[in-house]
Amino acid sequence: MRYLFLLTTLLLSGTAFAEDSDSQIQYKAKTEIDFEGLEVAGELIKPSGSAINVRRSAPFNPLIKLRTDFNEEMNQSVNEIK
Repeated sequence: MRYLFLLTTLLLSGTAFAEDSDSQIQYKAKTEIDFEGLEVAGELIKPSGSAINVRRSAPFNPLIKLRTDFNEEMNQSVNEIK
């Protein structure tokens, strides 16, 4: 039984590895596909509901206080220039 399996394997493997040195794949230089005769019919299916999530901005205490005036610094810079 073992020899029969070995013999069958050797005989079939010879044909699997055979190659023709002259055979090469030839492709067409240009492939043209015509969609003119194609008609697609169907209907649009949408989900029945919609979910809209609006993100609100998170309220927080700013750690940096924005200044509205720089009067003191302006007065000091004028004094430095004189």
